Amino acid sequence: MKRVLFAVSVLMVSMLACQMTGFSTSPQPTPVLHTQATAPVLPTAAGLAEMETTLEALYQQVLPGVVAIQTGSSLGSGFVFDQEGHVVTNQHVIEGSSEVEVDFASGFKAHGTVIGSDTDADVAVIEVQAPAEQIHPLALGDSSTLNVGEQVVAIGNPFGLNGTMTLGIVSGLGRTQFSHPAAEGNGFFSTADIIQTDAAINPGNSGGPLFNLNGEVVGINQSIRTDNFNNTTGNAVNSGVGFSISINLVKRVVPFLIRDGKYEYPYLGISSTSELTLADIEALGLNTFTGAYVLSVTPGGPADQAGIKPGDKDTNSPNLKAGGDVITAIDAHPVANFDQLLSYLVTNKSPGDTAVLTVLRDGQSMDVTVTLGSRPQ
Repeated sequence: MKRVLFAVSVLMVSMLACQMTGFSTSPQPTPVLHTQATAPVLPTAAGLAEMETTLEALYQQVLPGVVAIQTGSSLGSGFVFDQEGHVVTNQHVIEGSSEVEVDFASGFKAHGTVIGSDTDADVAVIEVQAPAEQIHPLALGDSSTLNVGEQVVAIGNPFGLNGTMTLGIVSGLGRTQFSHPAAEGNGFFSTADIIQTDAAINPGNSGGPLFNLNGEVVGINQSIRTDNFNNTTGNAVNSGVGFSISINLVKRVVPFLIRDGKYEYPYLGISSTSELTLADIEALGLNTFTGAYVLSVTPGGPADQAGIKPGDKDTNSPNLKAGGDVITAIDAHPVANFDQLLSYLVTNKSPGDTAVLTVLRDGQSMDVTVTLGSRPQ
């Protein structure tokens, strides 16, 4: 089981319903189940034409706000964030550069200055001096309203092909990825609230916008997961598993990057894991399958000061201690796993805020109030 250090946590309760029926000593007729196959619902020609019209209109509406970004060593994408000429992209696109080239869809090109970046969220802000007619801020959506299966569109600059549009769906929500190794004990902090999508994302798409069908930005395309690489260039090959940073996290981070050049994350000071296996749950003696189990607590950290209890009893697994708290909710929001807890914290909380953690301890539920700190740099 992979152990990871994070700054925050989360849980959402899933429920199983079962029905037990009585029995009789008298013979009962064997029930016969009659089923009828349901024919798949296929799109009509009119429906397809309407979708094409929607996508064509969306592309024309948002393209002026999508940009290509070039540095001396990388090629990426971005989008216009506000009327003041701030452009948002990934931190890894501009890493090592203070000045970049920003290419607009109209053909206009401008120099841009990197004014702030954040490695944890992988977000950076570029300030561009351009005529007002070139500045077309994009509408920002609410990524908390996304649903798995919802159609989304990515527009960017894959392989230098400016203005490329791809269509897919939301494949998953609330994913997490490792950021930089800055946690205690040589662990990792995490980028949270990640959107998984099968919209094609390739090298050069990084930093570009992910849209809902209303033309609102719901994420920043960041990375793909793949085992396949181009033998000539070494570039990763798209496998249908792409990741985008949620726009709700971006909306929290970017104003601070513009004002201060950096962003401070809330810090809880516990270690946990994204998922416990059945064997882990049995070894820990837990009576729940959901929640964020507290593996350890950073001495003197916010959770420690609030009295959150880590595992401290040996189990048959050498790296797993029983007796720790299971966090089942935060601020009355149920959380099913540590990823959800982390996503809630980074999109709703700041250092100095208080959070009410509902925990299971020795089979009893209780609320613990924690004053959040700042994630160590």
